[in-house]
Amino acid sequence: MSDNSSVHASAVLVGERAVLIRGPSGSGKSRLAFDLILAGRTGALPPAVLVGDDRVHLDTAGEQLWVRPAPQLAGLIEIRGLGIRHCPFADEAVVRLIVDLAADDAERLPPPEALVIRLNGVLIPRIPVAAGFQPLPLVVAALTTT
Repeated sequence: MSDNSSVHASAVLVGERAVLIRGPSGSGKSRLAFDLILAGRTGALPPAVLVGDDRVHLDTAGEQLWVRPAPQLAGLIEIRGLGIRHCPFADEAVVRLIVDLAADDAERLPPPEALVIRLNGVLIPRIPVAAGFQPLPLVVAALTTT
């Protein structure tokens, strides 16, 4: 493993694919993480479990980007209106999708180059989401359609 870095982001393991959720403070990272977990419970997505909320660690191994919870925050998620709650979590997962909330380059029909990003040397599919736009339908679509 290399490039072990802590980033301000949340991550959820959906089936075999981790979704890394980035964005400015207050953009809805925790909300999207919890929405993905709920979508996994209802069957809209494969079973989903938290990797980390608010801060996660990224490592590159081979051609894969791994995400792990920050140890002091493992198993904790912020639910607006309830506070910090405990929930099951995954120790690590391979990032297969990046969601950028409040993205400046979000468009109705984004160009192909906006839908991928190179992070820590690994090319990963990406969804840029405009501020104020509901990200869950886009993520569900990205994970369930081609």
